[in-house]
Amino acid sequence: MSRRTAETPEVPGRRLLLKGAAAAGALTAVPAAAHAATPAPAAPYTNPLVRNRADPHINRHTDGYYYFTATAPEYDRIVLRRSRTLNGLASAAESVLWTKHATGDMGAHIWAPEIHRIDGKWYIYFAAAPAESVWDIRIWVLENAHRDPFQGTWTEKGQLKTAWETFSLDATTFTHRGTRYLAWAQHEPDMANNTALWLSEMANPWTLTGPQIRLSTPEYAWECVGFKVNEGASVIRRNGRLFMTYSAAATDANYCMGLLTADADADLMDPASWHKSPVPVFTSDDTTGQYGPGHNSFTVAEDGRTDVLVYHARQYKEIDGDPLHDPNRHTRVQRLGWRPDGTPDFGVPVADTV
Repeated sequence: MSRRTAETPEVPGRRLLLKGAAAAGALTAVPAAAHAATPAPAAPYTNPLVRNRADPHINRHTDGYYYFTATAPEYDRIVLRRSRTLNGLASAAESVLWTKHATGDMGAHIWAPEIHRIDGKWYIYFAAAPAESVWDIRIWVLENAHRDPFQGTWTEKGQLKTAWETFSLDATTFTHRGTRYLAWAQHEPDMANNTALWLSEMANPWTLTGPQIRLSTPEYAWECVGFKVNEGASVIRRNGRLFMTYSAAATDANYCMGLLTADADADLMDPASWHKSPVPVFTSDDTTGQYGPGHNSFTVAEDGRTDVLVYHARQYKEIDGDPLHDPNRHTRVQRLGWRPDGTPDFGVPVADTV
């Protein structure tokens, strides 16, 4: 997408809808090792990888392609690119798969799409609001039965219903030991926060089943700067554990990533199985000039072995006005390291490629 133009819509600040107060009902934290104090070795990737694309999701499919989708700053469409290489996504042609409705449901704030191949079909999870009530944001699902997501028809499966009709977004799905799960962010009625993280098993790719459990709510100071937010979950399974990253705080330079950890043989639907780091694991860095890193996903390098962290960040700290009006959150990628104890080593957001 091009840089912000006069046609980029102005949207009201999130603060018009969401409340700010002390968080409650949080998951008990346990200490985790501090992240590396020095930058990780530079990855052989061009950064930024894709400019003006936030909330990036990269899915390496069995066909050998990397599929990339993300939030466009106009908040009006769902886009898709593909390439045989990660660096190739920078110049890959971008297609518009779906555009917002002119009126009614799915008419505003098209945010954070993710594309997944499930049971022989493609699914896109995304957030959207009615055109007439732009902060009534909910989770929606698209389906395409064609083997090529750039072809076929994207069918609207409708809203993915959760326990409450409240602000909800950032859905991601994963399987573990034969069970499919959905993790997402939602405001819980009568809770003094903006959004907490939730988990549920799924009956099918657009329907939840069974209990919906709260995994984490903003409780630490770094989760509550500007807004009390836990959102943008992503899961990677390694070394006998599941690691769930999430993003916290306002979407400016205070935006950062936290981490939940569960043993692979634990009951994932028991909140006590998940342990929360009391410190952020990935934050802004003055040395490398990257600010507000977050809303990540995970993929794997072309060698099929090296884990890769995908995220967005800005190249400056000061923002005029509401950060949601600023279009310059760029998609970035870098190698994800692992410590001897089997935990992820995020390092710091690497500097721009020279």
